[in-house]
Amino acid sequence: MSELNVPIEKVETSDFTIKYFKFGKGSRTFVILPGLSIQSVMDSAALVADAYSSMEDDFTVYVFDRRSELPQKYSVYDMARDTGAAMEALGLRDICLFGASQGGMMALVIAIEYPALVRRLALGSAAAKISGPRLQVIEEWIEMAKRKDAAGLYLDFGEKLYPPEVFLQYRNALIQAGEAVSDEDLERFVVLAEGTRDFDVSDKLESIHCPVLTISAADDRVLGSDAASEIIGHLGSRPDFESHIYDGYGHAAFDTAPDYKERLLRFFLK
Repeated sequence: MSELNVPIEKVETSDFTIKYFKFGKGSRTFVILPGLSIQSVMDSAALVADAYSSMEDDFTVYVFDRRSELPQKYSVYDMARDTGAAMEALGLRDICLFGASQGGMMALVIAIEYPALVRRLALGSAAAKISGPRLQVIEEWIEMAKRKDAAGLYLDFGEKLYPPEVFLQYRNALIQAGEAVSDEDLERFVVLAEGTRDFDVSDKLESIHCPVLTISAADDRVLGSDAASEIIGHLGSRPDFESHIYDGYGHAAFDTAPDYKERLLRFFLK
């Protein structure tokens, strides 16, 4: 699958343009909202399609970027509302929605504000509230990006997201990736990262009525081991709520845990 061309498409409205790609031939709809990244996930479309190839028989899978032209200030709430509007413009409904990290925060907003869109919700290494220690790493990344330290940013990104053995394996590749980062990439990253500040939907979680799965990491070095605590605290007693905590796979367990996609598939096929 990774050798195939995955075309990049776009949704255009009077307010914004959002790029996306899709793959799979299933009758159900699975939407992935990726996390904060230094370069657009659209550049890795074939790799994402390959990673989620187990979904393609049961689902048509959509992966959305953030909007193309960013305003100077662009909060997670704005990202979510634009993406919700883009999904509505495409006629998507009864969505199985998976958000990773910042994408999980967006997914929470969509489930709260667009309840008719979402059939089931899965959250990977996401938090309902970002403040204090949970914001520290993101603030460090913002400062690196503002200094135009692309190499340092990529290395710190990899070190914080992945287990040590994975980081060491890909360290040289991360350095090479940093060499391809443009000033525009870094400026865009700053706007998106700053949009995470003061995010808090913890008082609205109980308005989510669809089944919810949280997957977190005990060794999360970005948001902390308690990232999902508010979500579990508000929704944990519901019979349609599930949670799983990985140990040894880091914040990016959604990329590194070998059974992660199987866990998502089982939840979404219920």
